[in-house]
Amino acid sequence: MHELILEDYWQAASARVCVKCIDSDRYGNCRLSNDQDCGLKVHFPKIVETVLSVKSDRIEPYLEALRANVCHYCVHQSSDGTCSLRKALDCGLDRYFPMIVDAIEQVQVQTAHS
Repeated sequence: MHELILEDYWQAASARVCVKCIDSDRYGNCRLSNDQDCGLKVHFPKIVETVLSVKSDRIEPYLEALRANVCHYCVHQSSDGTCSLRKALDCGLDRYFPMIVDAIEQVQVQTAHS
């Protein structure tokens, strides 16, 4: 994926999500400690690829693709598909995924019309 376009996706997603994230201050600055990683940052290129691979007006197909293409490779998910962070409702990627999908798709539409 072209780096400039990936940066556009990042700007849109982070502008939408980071200001609302419970792990940020009210200005969108991340407050995760040094031993924690933001799932959105860590997996972002694969998240964009995953979102763009799905076309649906329902969130379920996007979630299925997320589980298969991103969560499957995450260090927090066990081999049986369970995730300690999701189970504890502490996965920011899972929590904010609908907003992430919307932001990425808006950039895709804007890029297509440019």
